[in-house]
Amino acid sequence: MECLCCKGQMKRGTAPFAIDRNGYHLSWDAIPAWVCEQCGEVLFEAREVNLIQETLSVLDRETAVLVEQALS
Repeated sequence: MECLCCKGQMKRGTAPFAIDRNGYHLSWDAIPAWVCEQCGEVLFEAREVNLIQETLSVLDRETAVLVEQALS
């Protein structure tokens, strides 16, 4: 696979992923990804993106419940 940024070679590996969102910080050290050997660009496949989005949805719901409980 060719890198969209620099035209270098993409190789299957892992990459970190972190996000600050809705009152929480989530960080993974190693998510399966395509990583450019030349520039380090990271590309996650659809299945990884879907799993990340599903996890964020659960955390959003649970965080909202915690906040509601704390305020009542």
